[in-house]
Amino acid sequence: MSIKSEVKRKALHLTGLTVPLLYLLFGQRVTIGFVATALIVFIILEPFRIVEELRDKLKQKLDLYVREDVIALVERELETISREHEKYSIGAHIYFTIGALIIVCFFPKDIAIGAITVATLGDAIAAIIGKPFGKHRFKNGKSIEGSLAYFLTAFVILYMIIDIPHAIVGALAGMLAEFYELPPDDNLSNQLAVAITVYIFRKIFF
Repeated sequence: MSIKSEVKRKALHLTGLTVPLLYLLFGQRVTIGFVATALIVFIILEPFRIVEELRDKLKQKLDLYVREDVIALVERELETISREHEKYSIGAHIYFTIGALIIVCFFPKDIAIGAITVATLGDAIAAIIGKPFGKHRFKNGKSIEGSLAYFLTAFVILYMIIDIPHAIVGALAGMLAEFYELPPDDNLSNQLAVAITVYIFRKIFF
C-alpha cells in the first residue's frame, strides 16, 4: 500500500477517536449505545462490502438516489485503503468496534479512554512515520522508527490521562501488540493489550 493510501486509511481510522471523546463528554452509557449501534450497522453492511453480488444489487438500488460517478468514487477509494486480506474477510472497523465496546463496558473510565486513544493514534502515527522514514526494518516489515513513534505517542497519551508508571507499561504493551499484530486483528488486540496490561498493573502495584 502506498504512503498516500496509508495516510487515507489512517485518517479514516482516526474517526475511532469519537469513542473516547464521547466517553469523556457524555459518559459510559451514551458511549456504549453509540458503539453498539455502530457495530450493528457495520455488521449489517459488511456482507455488501465482501460479497460482490450483494454489492452489485445495492449499487442498483442506490442508482435511483445517488449519482453513478459518486458510487464509483467511493468504491474506488475503499478499494485503495483496504488491506488485501480484508477484501474478502472481516474488516478492521468491525474488530476495532468490538474491542472498543468490550473496553468501554468492562474497564475503568481512564483506562478505557487511554487504551482506545492509544490504539487509534499510536497505530496511525507508527504507520505514518514508519512507512516513509523507517530505515531499520524487521522481517515482518515493521521498523524501529515506527515502533518508537508508537511508544512515544502512547506514553504521552497515557501520561496525560493516568501517570508515568502506567504510561510506560501501557505504551510497551501496545507497542509489542502492534509489532506482532496479535490475532485475530491488531485493531482489536492492540487496544485490549493496553487496557488489560494497565488494569493488571494497577491491581498489583496500586
